[in-house]
Amino acid sequence: MGKQKKKGESGAATNYISRNQALKKLQLSLPDFRRLCILKGVYPVEPKNKKKVNKGSTANKTYYYIKDIQYLAHEPILNKFREFKVFLRKLKKAIAKEEPGTAQRLVENKPIYRLDHILKERYPTFIDAVRDLDDALSMVLLFSTMPQTDKIEAGVVKQCKRLSVEFQHYIIASKSLRKVFLSIKGVYFQAEIQDQPVTWIVPYQFCQEPPSDVDFRVMLTFVEFYSTMIGFVNFKLYNMLNLHYPPKLANEYSNTSNTDYCEDSELEDEVLATLNQNLSVSAQDEDLEVDEFPVDPDSEDAKAQEAIKKELQETEKLKNLFSECKVFLSREVPREILVFVLRCFGGEISWQSTEAIGATFEENCDSITHQIVDRPVQGHRYLSRYYVQPQWVFDCVNCRKLLPVEDYFPGVELPPHLSPFVEEQEGDYVPPERQAMLEEQRQTGEGESEAEQEKEEGTPSEELSKEEKNLAIMAMKKKDKRLYDQIMHSKKKKRSEVRKLEAKRKAYDEAQTQKKQKTK
Repeated sequence: MGKQKKKGESGAATNYISRNQALKKLQLSLPDFRRLCILKGVYPVEPKNKKKVNKGSTANKTYYYIKDIQYLAHEPILNKFREFKVFLRKLKKAIAKEEPGTAQRLVENKPIYRLDHILKERYPTFIDAVRDLDDALSMVLLFSTMPQTDKIEAGVVKQCKRLSVEFQHYIIASKSLRKVFLSIKGVYFQAEIQDQPVTWIVPYQFCQEPPSDVDFRVMLTFVEFYSTMIGFVNFKLYNMLNLHYPPKLANEYSNTSNTDYCEDSELEDEVLATLNQNLSVSAQDEDLEVDEFPVDPDSEDAKAQEAIKKELQETEKLKNLFSECKVFLSREVPREILVFVLRCFGGEISWQSTEAIGATFEENCDSITHQIVDRPVQGHRYLSRYYVQPQWVFDCVNCRKLLPVEDYFPGVELPPHLSPFVEEQEGDYVPPERQAMLEEQRQTGEGESEAEQEKEEGTPSEELSKEEKNLAIMAMKKKDKRLYDQIMHSKKKKRSEVRKLEAKRKAYDEAQTQKKQKTK
């Protein structure tokens, strides 16, 4: 007879390994192990049965797949980690012996590593990297607004700022922005890159202290990987648009008349931050056209072809939403966000030249159509332009048309800012403003498919009578009956929430009506 195996030496237990065992196997410290796992995309797992994996013990441990740890054991960066430890030990020894020449030589030959091969492993194709851009962009944009501290170096902030501005320049040049939403956390953006929706969040620009309860070593490891990734993605995106990379601004500000404004490095950052300059193009872009083939007008292919053509026309119309608008920004509005959004849709923007570099026209220009303000009382007003609040820009983008300016005049109570990321399901509460928008889309033909779908869902072909339904419920198995009861309970709860929201909105509308009557 063969040797009897002990508990935990066979079956599912052999698929997992604890973190302490992984550290011993790889001969790494915990910070280096965390760093390696983040770079390689290896994360902890939760075994289905911890007692079997831990030989009957219920102690709380962190587990990984043993295949992942074996995969990490062959990573070339492991040797670089060990070489860096040796470098630090030698450098410390040279400094203690007061040998500056040796210390300088060691620093000049410091071991470095590259993440190119890891990017190729994690993203075999370019479209894979585009699908994973959401978290990378949000992290890089967050650190681009961070202040320099003992934990966050100035070089990291500057690199994140450069990469984020390069990406925003691409979005402007390609006019691929589709949705914008102002939330408490920040500004949500969604762009369409290579037919893939990419969503990211930009924090508001204001002074803030970094939290003390965050492990910035872990965060900076993510930033290190994401910075390398976005650098490759930006390079590829610029080449696809025939744009020079790194970007070269069409109007340079490095002449002698502007060098007294600030230092050269600060000047370069300011020029990039304005986002108000055109990029240098190496070749003219060609307008893409959809190939049309002769098909039967009543066939499904003809309908699909017509729908695609209509969608492309709507997209092209959206890309030039602000093409006939010449906008001036007052000093109190968030300039970077508004410049980015307006330029993505063909708008022309400027501000006071004394506030920041990059202004293209002054406030007294007669051709200005709109001025964005965020104060109820203005001094001198020009009768040839509209004065609107910043929300007008974002609501126009989400509605895909220029909205009436009367609802956004200075001092006027603004309409609700609806999220374009919400997709209403059957039975959900829909605000009156959203209902009016959907109704308008149906009237203009944009929501015909949704109306037909709702009509089909509302009139099912096979509808059981009430008695037959009760009999079917009674004939259910206990397991199916429990599942049915859970579904019905969730539906009742949802209907109750909808009724509460409707009552809340009704009370709000009545209060607003009474308030208007009192003011009259």
